[in-house]
Amino acid sequence: MIQREHTFPAMASTPRREGSARLVFERVGPRTVVSTALAHSPLRLLTPRNHGHAAWVYTSSLGGGLVEGDRLHLDIEVAPGASALLSSQGSTRVYRSPRGCRSEVVARVGEGGLLALVPDPTVCFTGAHFTQCQEVQLAPGASLVLMDLVNAGRSANGERWAFTHFSSSLRVHQEGRALFDERWLLDPAHGPLPERLGRFDALATVLLVGPAFAAAREALSAQVGRLPVIPRAGLVCSVSPLGPEGLVLRAAATSAEALLRSAREWLGFLPGLLGDDPWARRA
Repeated sequence: MIQREHTFPAMASTPRREGSARLVFERVGPRTVVSTALAHSPLRLLTPRNHGHAAWVYTSSLGGGLVEGDRLHLDIEVAPGASALLSSQGSTRVYRSPRGCRSEVVARVGEGGLLALVPDPTVCFTGAHFTQCQEVQLAPGASLVLMDLVNAGRSANGERWAFTHFSSSLRVHQEGRALFDERWLLDPAHGPLPERLGRFDALATVLLVGPAFAAAREALSAQVGRLPVIPRAGLVCSVSPLGPEGLVLRAAATSAEALLRSAREWLGFLPGLLGDDPWARRA
């Protein structure tokens, strides 16, 4: 169903919107603050206040999504002992883009720091050609939770898995060693996507790495392990360990909304670690 690839295709020459942003989170007393938040159009950064000790940032894009030629790059630094949440103002919409668009996230988490990368799902419309790359470097004692969801598109409009290309690269290094390095591809060149993906309308990858999530990993692994095996179930998921301090959860669901709800339930431990609930106002 999913085919791996080792290189991203070069994009043909086309007018571009080069959007870049830099975020730095630092610990000041008992709280984390955003000490640097610089963004160039079409990227925007929103820094709402919250009641916890962690700092939150939400990304958005002028025009409501990515279009032909967009190339976005976000650089994140979490200082030692700081706690940060990065999410999105809404789903990442990728519009028709025959020659492609691209999004890159590079993050570094200092010793004892915590980073939660939990954006809303990626939605590729008909004719979208999208490449995303995420890379995270973890120092000793650093922790990461990452949620990556992609759905079938505007299924209600008959646009189900109708994009032309979706490729994703996710790399996590812990103390300089590769912990997770995966690249995968959804492309109708290898067969019609609706047929290959069958009844499923959404896919998810969730990573939990580092000492802050030790109890959460144990609980999530037990929760998924207890799920019954049901023929043609609406949600199928599995968990696998990543060394002694990591876990990866993979899931496929027949409903994008149901998968998003489930993913947020799996991450139900986050409010306790952040001091506030990032999804309470978006229920």
